[in-house]
Amino acid sequence: MSEHGPDRHAPQEVDEYLAAQAPGPRATLERLRAIIRTAAPDCTERVSYRIPIFRLGKDFVALSVAKNHCALHTMSKAVPVAMKDELKAAGIGTSGTTLHLDPGVALPVSLVERVVRARLAELGGG
Repeated sequence: MSEHGPDRHAPQEVDEYLAAQAPGPRATLERLRAIIRTAAPDCTERVSYRIPIFRLGKDFVALSVAKNHCALHTMSKAVPVAMKDELKAAGIGTSGTTLHLDPGVALPVSLVERVVRARLAELGGG
């Protein structure tokens, strides 16, 4: 049996992941990254499961790009449920623990900050 090695085409660093995206989604992801870094300046970044993941003691959020949206993975069932009315009012779709953000629309920065801070609070770090 052969062992599966790492995917040689998968990004190894967050900057590499971002650089591989089209300009619109890349700008949205870079803005999300900045919001996350502001809320959790001591967090670390890594690529796992082929997407950028942010960690502060443990993984707390992640980013990705899909065909029609950018995603903020909250890694929490409770946060999107607790904020569902605000998210819906802002035009942000959800699917489970993931927020779907249109790369062609300005980010509701304060709402995204609240989502990230709620996730940190859930983990006891905010």
